[in-house]
Parts: sequence; structure tokens; C-alpha cells
Amino acid sequence: MGFWTGVKRIFAWWDGPTIGTSLWTRRHGLRVGEDEFGHVYYRTADDRRRWVVYNGEAEASRVPPEWFGWLHRMYDEPPSERPLPRRPWEKPHLPNLTGTDLAYAPPGSIRNPVPVERRDYEAWRPD
Repeated sequence: MGFWTGVKRIFAWWDGPTIGTSLWTRRHGLRVGEDEFGHVYYRTADDRRRWVVYNGEAEASRVPPEWFGWLHRMYDEPPSERPLPRRPWEKPHLPNLTGTDLAYAPPGSIRNPVPVERRDYEAWRPD
């Protein structure tokens, strides 16, 4: 591990676990499961704490709904032990795409490459 990688592991919580989180997880964490995105979920032996170690950027909207429910104690058993039933109309989980190139750009947005021709008003032009 290089010098800057070590410094980053101490302070940069947004791009993986810090050294403190890694030590806490190694000492107190019981691995509960892993989701399809590679995030690993842990709990303490007495189940007083539950947490996730992200695979990459620490962005809470990347946690799938079933694991979100377990982390927030909506149900006791993790999805790795008791998966939630999937409805046929459910779409796959997507993280919050705001601020990315995949974010929604409505017609007329400056981010939308296709311009919209407005017909509901006539622009004023000075003579």
C-alpha cells in the first residue's frame, strides 16, 4: 500500500471503508450477506448495530430496498436468509442518478441534446 493510499484509507470514507471501520468490522462484525452490487452487510453479535461496507463509492441510494429494510430494522431476518418475494411489475433497483450523465433530462432541458421548438409563445424581438 502506497503512502497516499494509506492516507486516503484514514480519511476518505466516501471511497471505501476507513481503517477505523475496517478494524471495527474485523473485531465486532458478523458477516450477514452480500448484495448483487458487491456491498457486504454486517451486524454485531447482539444485533444492536447493523452496517454496510460499500463496494466503491459510499452512496446510500446504491443499497437495494430489501437490504435497506434490514438495515433500518423493518424486519429481523436479512435477505440472505429470507429473500423478499419479487413482484412481476417490480423493476430492478437503480441508485440515485442525479448529477450523472444518466440523470433524467426532460424535453427543453439544456442537458437534453434534442432542442424543443416552443409553439406556445412568440419571443419578443426588439426593433
